Amino acid sequence: MVERFNATFVPQLAKLQDRENNNWDEYLQSIVFAYNTGVHAATQYSPFQLQFGRDPHMPTDTTSNYVFYRPSDYYNQLKKSLQLIQQYARDQSNYSHKNNKKYYDKNRSNPHYEINEKILIRIHGLRSKLDPQFTLTPKIVIQKQHPTYWVRDQMNDQITRVHVNDMRPILLP
Repeated sequence: MVERFNATFVPQLAKLQDRENNNWDEYLQSIVFAYNTGVHAATQYSPFQLQFGRDPHMPTDTTSNYVFYRPSDYYNQLKKSLQLIQQYARDQSNYSHKNNKKYYDKNRSNPHYEINEKILIRIHGLRSKLDPQFTLTPKIVIQKQHPTYWVRDQMNDQITRVHVNDMRPILLP
């Protein structure tokens, strides 16, 4: 959550600071306020509304005409609205997550490999742009527990555990 906040916060701060980059602190409160009062796509509410159960009061807003006859009336109303807002936000967030997952999975392959099938595995670590991405010698699948596979190197009989995302089939003509 912090990384997501920083990903939206830092560019906003960069837009407003001067060329010497020494006045960013002047804009800090305004940017945080804008973030906290902006409606988020996943929840359909602002963080301010989720925390306080109401819209923020701005200096230019007119005073409300709500009349509560007992102090507990305000508390009961606030409690009820907070529960409704938070439940709706939770539902919207779950709906948004499901849609994002469906969109992500739509063009995503889900390969399965069989025992004794020959595959190549991804080479991790530092390499130049022109170095191969996958091993040059084939490996043989010896055990499967999708999405994790155990493969044996044909050259030295070394057994390695590999995730399916790091495997590629050998395509023979």
